[in-house]
Amino acid sequence: MKVSTALDLIDNGNIALPEFQRGYVWNRDQVRGLMWSLYRKHPIGSLLIWVTKKEKTKIRGDGKATADTIQLLLDGQQRVTTLYGIIRGEPPKFFDGNATVFTGLYFNLESEVFEFFAPLKMKDNPLWINVTELLQPNGLGPALQKVLKDQELVDKQAAYIERLNAINDIQGRELHVEHVTGDDKSVDVVVDIFNQVNSGGTKLSKGDLALARICANWPEARQEMKKRLKKWQDYGFDFKLELFLRSINTITTGEALFSALKNVTVDEFQEGLKKAEKYTDYCLNLISSRLGLDHDRVLGSRYSLPLLVHYLHQRGGRLSDHKERDRLLHWYVHTFLWGRYSGSTESVLNQDLRAIQDIDQGIDNLVTNLRNTRGDLEIKPDDFRGWSRGTRFYPLLYMLTRLWHTKDFESGLELTQHMLGVQSNLELHHIFPKSQLYDAGYKRPEVNALANFTFLTKDTNILISDELPDVYLERYAEKEPGLVESHWIPMNRSLWKMDRYLDFLEARRELLAKAANDFLDNLAGGKMPEAEIKELTKIEVPVAETDEEALLREVNEWVKSKGLPGGEFDIELIDEATGELNAVIDLGWSDGLQEGLSEPVALLIDEDKKTLKAVSQAGYKPFDNVDEFKRYVTRDILAEVEAV
Repeated sequence: MKVSTALDLIDNGNIALPEFQRGYVWNRDQVRGLMWSLYRKHPIGSLLIWVTKKEKTKIRGDGKATADTIQLLLDGQQRVTTLYGIIRGEPPKFFDGNATVFTGLYFNLESEVFEFFAPLKMKDNPLWINVTELLQPNGLGPALQKVLKDQELVDKQAAYIERLNAINDIQGRELHVEHVTGDDKSVDVVVDIFNQVNSGGTKLSKGDLALARICANWPEARQEMKKRLKKWQDYGFDFKLELFLRSINTITTGEALFSALKNVTVDEFQEGLKKAEKYTDYCLNLISSRLGLDHDRVLGSRYSLPLLVHYLHQRGGRLSDHKERDRLLHWYVHTFLWGRYSGSTESVLNQDLRAIQDIDQGIDNLVTNLRNTRGDLEIKPDDFRGWSRGTRFYPLLYMLTRLWHTKDFESGLELTQHMLGVQSNLELHHIFPKSQLYDAGYKRPEVNALANFTFLTKDTNILISDELPDVYLERYAEKEPGLVESHWIPMNRSLWKMDRYLDFLEARRELLAKAANDFLDNLAGGKMPEAEIKELTKIEVPVAETDEEALLREVNEWVKSKGLPGGEFDIELIDEATGELNAVIDLGWSDGLQEGLSEPVALLIDEDKKTLKAVSQAGYKPFDNVDEFKRYVTRDILAEVEAV
């Protein structure tokens, strides 16, 4: 099959993509490499196409097939998509990716290199030829005329014309095609073939495999799920597709393993999707309103959602009373405090799904499972010994602040969710200011100790600035009795001095542990004051965002602006043998920035060598410098020549 024929078949819808294919993931270096191979007439590999009846499948994208059969690309998507984008000057109908990767490709007539447009180098330089313009139906003529008329090129006209023709001839290059045919080739068989062919490339995850079987009969499934993910993202909760799929799985099959979806019909899956969305909405409303965990960075345990969703499904979408609700939330808090789903998620989730089959004893069984692995659920002062917002106890501190009568120093108002707005968002406040601690010689883990954190409104945080606690705490202690104590700050004034900082941390950990245990005991006992369960609303600005969080968010948005997938925050690395937490990755890409094609990457802000080593040993390429990370993305992933 000629290249031009393949592109024509794409245009009329007779070559398309199966839904289980990932999107376009090549970078510019790979695009240049393909064009160089074609230009030099080097082998570029064969295409593998699944030939199936049109009525058995639907075409990805909005193309329409004109024949009775459809040819679905199993191997060769990246190559064919690249050729289509360069020759047609636009992506194909089934495209899902970053079109700038193949936009603006130029060829140098003298050096015979392919590069992407760089104004300073290429503008008004007759040696640089736009490849897409050259490959248009009438593009060769103007290019040849330019070579023949330009006096600067006269000495090498013959060689340049030969090179232009070599590029134009790419459209007539024969592509070797192998076909998978036969009525016995079900989507399961074809997916297995795809994975064998791509064993060294873009191999499908378990979730991809499960969704492939659904998409074979309902091609819109992936997009319908993405619509829900976008909705939750607007509310401040950024979830991966596989997490939502697991919730659908627990509803439709009662299982954690994606393989259970194999026999689920499209109707059953569609109904499961609707219920999973409805119950996820309910859970997020509940967690946000009742626990104050109102955005992604403090949610705590997103991997508990499939269990919560199934729990609601078993009970027809309703909890019996406020006591059942609060006991379930009590369990939920403990799941993120002790990392219930941080290790072998599927096996642990299946264990808990079995536990709630007993309608009457479900929550008791869940707590028993926790105790069997954790033992004592009581919070100790040492549990607050962590540092930075990556610690599991950071959401607990935020939750206590939102619900346990903590008051803003300046206004004297309780920092509850009903007062939040653009100007009153909670901001993280260092009780002992960072600048003063660094000047005094304290290290980052000490400066950013969890026990040095509290939350205030933005205005109050700005007003205090870098005042020392023995100054501003005294001022607020005199202003209103109980105001400072509401932040679980020890009232021994000598601990407010800089030279007693470490003693202050120890004393505050004692107070935080007592407050946490009191809060959770009240929650489990149904003694928490009632709060209105509000609908989620779109967020305009992040809540309680530290300087570090703002930097990480900026980097993540920069990555997404490049057409690459966003990363995941606070990835926990668990020792499989001991179950202990080895490290927390601030922002990471477990499947690589080009999923399945590049190595896992981690960005860590000012971490110590021990953490970097643990991340590296877990198989990630670690970066502790934002500029170095951006250079890696630009140079190695996007293959861009110009600097960031």
